[in-house]
Amino acid sequence: MVPLPARRALLAALLGPAGRRRLPRHHAPAAARPSSGAGGRPEAEGPSRATAMLRHLLLKLRATGPVTVAEYMREALTNPGQGYYTRRGGIGESGDFVTSPEISQVFGELIGIWYISEWIATGKPKAFQLVELGPGRGTLTDDILRVFNQLASLLSKCDVSVHLVEVSPKLSEIQALMLTGGKVQSNPEDKSAYMKGISKTGIPVFWYRDIQDVPPGYSFYLAHEFFDALPIHKFQRTEKGWREVLVDIDPEVPDQLRFVLSPSSTPATENFIQPEETRDHVEVCPEAGVIIQRLACRIEKDGGAALVADYGHDGTKTDTFRGFQNHKLHDVLRAPGTADLTADVDFSYLRKMTQGRTATLGPIKQWEFLKNMGIDLRLQVLLQNSRDTATHEQLLHSYDMLMNPKKMGDCFNFFALLPHHRLVRPDKKQKPESKSPLPPVAGFGELLLK
Repeated sequence: MVPLPARRALLAALLGPAGRRRLPRHHAPAAARPSSGAGGRPEAEGPSRATAMLRHLLLKLRATGPVTVAEYMREALTNPGQGYYTRRGGIGESGDFVTSPEISQVFGELIGIWYISEWIATGKPKAFQLVELGPGRGTLTDDILRVFNQLASLLSKCDVSVHLVEVSPKLSEIQALMLTGGKVQSNPEDKSAYMKGISKTGIPVFWYRDIQDVPPGYSFYLAHEFFDALPIHKFQRTEKGWREVLVDIDPEVPDQLRFVLSPSSTPATENFIQPEETRDHVEVCPEAGVIIQRLACRIEKDGGAALVADYGHDGTKTDTFRGFQNHKLHDVLRAPGTADLTADVDFSYLRKMTQGRTATLGPIKQWEFLKNMGIDLRLQVLLQNSRDTATHEQLLHSYDMLMNPKKMGDCFNFFALLPHHRLVRPDKKQKPESKSPLPPVAGFGELLLK
């Protein structure tokens, strides 16, 4: 949080016309369920595709034996031919799940203010990159860029660029249409980016397949509902010690899959289970750890910050692996490739994997973060500017979806990575009275508007 006068100015800049408003959409509660596949049968999406992915997995299992849950998720979600995300990625009302940016533009606006707030707090660097991991349909980045455009006078001397890390060809097309109107160049001269364009507000936009391809430099990173879709390993404590949960062919129903336990410890069991672990069932996402390490290294070297928004826990939950199809819970082992597979993010693991390179804040609940960012004030202005009953009701419904603890308010959490000097001033030989206090970080402390 920047000093109060500056913070008020940021909010005031957005407290103008209501702008476009999105209809609220249904969101399935992010409640954990047993991973035994208790969900109902999915609605048929087309037998050829479901059969193709299942046939691929059955052939693989017959050749190699049981695979880890991580390998199963990787195939089901990102297989180049039949993976869920590479072929479709069902976000939105007609898809399999809805995200906060799809519910209300206010969500993205407040995140945009968070980045501007941090940019001001760190001395207004002459350039920054906005890097989003897994941008979905591009809605969140679009809302953030609208904030940047509204604050154009503040950013007039700053070189801003957008960098999207996206593996799905279909989603990257949707993002390009959302952000640039479809005016993009494929395979540009910059070999690290596979596509580039200019946003509707004149900001350069680049697409990459891996975070390592994004150029170094002062950057603000965003991961909204990104880590929950990365492959996890699952482990079960037994009388003989820890065993890994694997996916295998069901011998009684040869064209179906089932969970089994490894007969002995696996390399993952040896490497990922901590000696002090007290839970009987544990989920670990090594890829999330690797990505967090890379973000922490970049922030330590080049400056900036990372904001993670996802459903998860702080090292307390056990079995959270589940699937979503048509906004309903879906058996994770049925019709692979036709449903979103997800697991709660373990923020205690992310914190540990920074390895002390950065400071961390959170996790805190979504309702608390948004309240601290001034969502109530923004809602009041939008309501005052709404001219019909339907819009008024939509705004209230969207607010309730985002903030109600029984809906998305408690399910989702915010977590931040920041340079150590952002929170603790370097110990230099200065007189105590000459040190000005560091501005608090927006969203993670109460916003007081007197």
